[in-house]
Amino acid sequence: MKLSEFERIIKRSDMIKCTLCYDAPCSSACPHAVDPAAKLRSVWFDNENGAAASLTDTFFCRDCPAPCENACLRPGEVPVKALMTRIHDEISEDLTHVEINEEELLKTDICGLPLENPFLLSSSVVASTYDMCARAFDAGWAGVSFKTICNFEIHEASARYSAITGDNGTIIGFKNIEQLSDHSVKENMEIFNRLKKNYPSKFILASIMGQNEQEWTDLARMCEDNGADAIELNFSCPNMAEDGLGSDIGQVPELVEKLTEKAKSGCSIPVLAKLTPNVASMLPAALAAKRGGADGISAINTIKSIIGVNPHTYISAPAVHGRSAVGGYSGNAVKPIALRFINEIASEPALKGMHISGMGGIETWRDAFEFILLGCTSLQVTTAVMQYGNRIIDDLKTGLSRFIAEKGFRNIREAVGLAVDSVDLNTDNLERDTILFPKFNHDRCIGCGRCVISCRDGGHQAIRFTENRLPMLDGSHCVGCHLCLLVCPQGAITSGRKRITRIK
Repeated sequence: MKLSEFERIIKRSDMIKCTLCYDAPCSSACPHAVDPAAKLRSVWFDNENGAAASLTDTFFCRDCPAPCENACLRPGEVPVKALMTRIHDEISEDLTHVEINEEELLKTDICGLPLENPFLLSSSVVASTYDMCARAFDAGWAGVSFKTICNFEIHEASARYSAITGDNGTIIGFKNIEQLSDHSVKENMEIFNRLKKNYPSKFILASIMGQNEQEWTDLARMCEDNGADAIELNFSCPNMAEDGLGSDIGQVPELVEKLTEKAKSGCSIPVLAKLTPNVASMLPAALAAKRGGADGISAINTIKSIIGVNPHTYISAPAVHGRSAVGGYSGNAVKPIALRFINEIASEPALKGMHISGMGGIETWRDAFEFILLGCTSLQVTTAVMQYGNRIIDDLKTGLSRFIAEKGFRNIREAVGLAVDSVDLNTDNLERDTILFPKFNHDRCIGCGRCVISCRDGGHQAIRFTENRLPMLDGSHCVGCHLCLLVCPQGAITSGRKRITRIK
């Protein structure tokens, strides 16, 4: 039986004390070279099937004295042996045995230019030097969008990052006040040449930002001359907003069109416009980019934000000598906003045929597949790499390739855009004559009453407790909102029977 969403979350919560170590001592201590750290990391990144599939036919953990647990940096806190045994006993037996040709399944392209897989580092610090890009390529990333190249002096602030974290300390939302590449144009061109010489099959997407019309043309030309495969026009950096730079451009369609046209005039390779989410609708800028000759759209860049106001100093984070600034918000928390804009672009008939490179909160292969289903053919990642490292590419690739093989796709391109038509931009068009009641699993319920509280104070007073602390539904009050499903900490509530409220 396949794991439910709740069961997947529970399995991940069991290893929440795991720190996802670099050069993990548990794997070094394993006498059978099972590499438990890699398996637990796969579970963390929603790739439990990949973890199970990588186990050999001979399973050593059950009778092992578990030196891995003694070697753990948190001894006694991470049940490595029990987790490995559950991966083998509960997940392996559910695996769908299909032939998986990862290389063929993940092949895609950017505007007709081949990509070995859809995953690129996005334009940021993670793709800002030769060594960082080379390590990413060696790890298995298909390409990079190099940190935005410009002709003006960059002098960064310190500190320049802040974050919102979850209960287990992982980053949910990330804020940066980072600017553009602090290398000279000449230095960056030398990096492009080295990368293309040493990694000819990898994709270099050159992000650029000019100070005037001529610079957009010149930078595009130089990048092409030095090995870039495509150009990405940074119309959206929230931290470069002076004198019409950064996100200010993406908010003015006329500028988007004009500067796209200027960049296109300087090169013959594909050009993507990277647009800002700091707008009500991305369509005006996207349509303007197409009029200017853009071959594709990259979205989304970070969202202007303020987080972490210190209640004692009254200064927002990150604090720089007693002051802070509005910065760009990223991380898994922005994924719903990113998907909304991706769907808006993919739904527009006038933009049909334009490449969409999606980003904004991608951490796992499931996140990636959602972007693909809403119209993306390539994907970009930064914040997850900053938190977990380039190694996440392993689970992105194996998780995605295994899933699409199980679903019967021959290649990820067959899944591009399949969910677009399921999203209606007008909620009035949704069917409203059926109530889908919740269903309570009393065997799993522990009687905490969270559903009762939420329904009473935030819903429609449709759930009550029995004398035995079991929730009972009053169908005459229930409207089928499913708030109770979301708040239940045990996953003891699911969708149940339907009731037709009105027959037309």
